Amino acid sequence: MQKPKLSMYWAASCGGCEISLVNLHEKILEVDQHFDFFFCPCLLDTKKEDVEALPDGALAITFFNGAIRTAENREMARLMRAKSQLLIAFGACASQGSIPALSNLHTREAHLRTNYLDSPSLDNPAGTLPELRTAMPEGELKLPEFFETVQSLAQVVAVDYFIPGCPPEPHQIWNVVEAVVQGAPLPPKGSVLGGGVSSVCAECGREKNNKRITAFHRTYEILADPRMCLLEQGLVCMGIATRDGCGALCPQVNMPCTGCYGPPEGVADQGARLIDALGSVLDLGDYKGVTERQVAEKTDAAMAGLADPAGVLYRYSLSGATWGSK
Repeated sequence: MQKPKLSMYWAASCGGCEISLVNLHEKILEVDQHFDFFFCPCLLDTKKEDVEALPDGALAITFFNGAIRTAENREMARLMRAKSQLLIAFGACASQGSIPALSNLHTREAHLRTNYLDSPSLDNPAGTLPELRTAMPEGELKLPEFFETVQSLAQVVAVDYFIPGCPPEPHQIWNVVEAVVQGAPLPPKGSVLGGGVSSVCAECGREKNNKRITAFHRTYEILADPRMCLLEQGLVCMGIATRDGCGALCPQVNMPCTGCYGPPEGVADQGARLIDALGSVLDLGDYKGVTERQVAEKTDAAMAGLADPAGVLYRYSLSGATWGSK
């Protein structure tokens, strides 16, 4: 009997998602037992033309990792959507844009100028910039269009499910594969697989006392108490604004949550949720007799430990934020 086909594609991302698949360890043999691992440019020599030759829906599952940065990414997203029964946004980049989407804080022109004209390590006296088409004696060279903004997978094609994480935990991947193998009912389309509906705080065992704090700190500035809530110690922990399901892995090793599971259920903007939380714990003291300028100075001093606010608040979710992909 012919085995169902499994594929994985890598768009704008770092490659960690492929490693998480290999991290199934001995279970990767069971994946091979039940599936024909058909397409994965990182691991297999299957060509794009081989996928194009398949009838629509021929792929049982496609794990699509990475955001949509270029025309090639978009083309492959559309192709994998057409050929896949289940298209899964695999990891933070495909789900919410993640690190690549921080690029949306700058223009396309600014990126090209920084990388090809202004960097001190460049030797480009002619000021040459990449072109979509370049004629050479051997033939025409082609580059995919570099889009003005980075988008998540669901902003380009219909997505069946989302698996969060940077990268996803191997057990989440296995749960999806096992459910398909056993014919188990899957949740409604559009659901997040492997994540809960609450926040990381709900599964974090640290003691919480609702204390007020007077300033935020960077992780190297203090030695955090391993028993107490990190946010209450002045460390910017994204747990209160992040979907649960990871087991609070980072707080367990005395590091703040950075938010890779994206916003909790019902939260549209992860960064805005954290800002609300930070405002609720920050205590700048009595404002009586304090000038507006002094208030601003106190606020700036307290927030100094929040370096790169946009990069912290929207590290994994800028494309999915209410304003991030505009």
